[in-house]
Amino acid sequence: MRSELLRQMFEAFAQGNKNRFLDIANEVIQEEEKKHHHLLAKDLKDILKTVSNGRSISNGTAKSRYKDAIPIPRDTEKGFPLLEIKEFFLDWTDIILDQELMAALLQIVDEVRHVEVFASYGLQPKQKILFCGPPGTGKTFSVQVISAVLGYRLIHVRFDSIVSSFLGETAANLRKIFDFIKYGQWVVLFDEFDIIGKHRDDQHEHGEIKRVVNNFMQMLDDYVGESLLISTTNHHHLLDSGLWRRFDEILFFDLPEADQRKQLFQKYLRVFDIAKDVSLETLTDKTEDFSAADIARVCQEALKKSLLEGKKKIYLPELEWAIKEQNRRKSVERDHIA
Repeated sequence: MRSELLRQMFEAFAQGNKNRFLDIANEVIQEEEKKHHHLLAKDLKDILKTVSNGRSISNGTAKSRYKDAIPIPRDTEKGFPLLEIKEFFLDWTDIILDQELMAALLQIVDEVRHVEVFASYGLQPKQKILFCGPPGTGKTFSVQVISAVLGYRLIHVRFDSIVSSFLGETAANLRKIFDFIKYGQWVVLFDEFDIIGKHRDDQHEHGEIKRVVNNFMQMLDDYVGESLLISTTNHHHLLDSGLWRRFDEILFFDLPEADQRKQLFQKYLRVFDIAKDVSLETLTDKTEDFSAADIARVCQEALKKSLLEGKKKIYLPELEWAIKEQNRRKSVERDHIA
């Protein structure tokens, strides 16, 4: 927005000149449309509608994308909510990923922002995405960042509530979710997606799960709303082959490389001064098989130990102890899985 327009808007508002304010606001919207900022322009138009109807400006926000009066769907059997609605205040600087993966995420967001431009050419943005890879590699956090960057609230689907002991109820729960998300623009996170996305021919699964997988694939195919649907899994090898082609994009989140591990240590240790005996390169070498979540835990434990010992710097012994403890924890987890 040009600075002159901004100044004029403030003057019109301060003088109570509503018509002048609306004229300038419409000029701003036209500028944003010329820049292809169509979602922003749409939000601004929605805000102006509330002003024109005599309501205060503060009531017209980006949340007009959502119909808040619609109740959150619940499981019929237990009454548990099937989803949670969350809002995050993050940006791209909060996440550390491989450059190619980061570029793919930026591409997804950019396509969503240009949905109206695409539509004029008969094209659609990527809308149904699968994030897969080992635990702790940033899949869920990336969804949160995307939600914040787009300005869409996040719907976190609760699979512990969706899967019902009642025959046929699980598929019905999924239908309730898809019926809910068609009202508005959301980022919808189907976390631990493999719970319902398992192979239909898995001999260990009963007919109910097979029906759920079929129903879910049909719901993905039929979905035509304005939300971004992202499924995440730590066990992509368990997914039914028919699900893969339902996604517009599939991204693999791998364990962080050396340079990313170094950045992670820098990020999580920056709240303390780092002692001269601490070599980030050495820490990087000692955590070759660590995920981003592992490194975050190492830093948190080392910082807590330092504070308990009355230290105002982070020293190498505390970090080495925390790495050893995380290796022990990882060993226990591997033994449990085995």
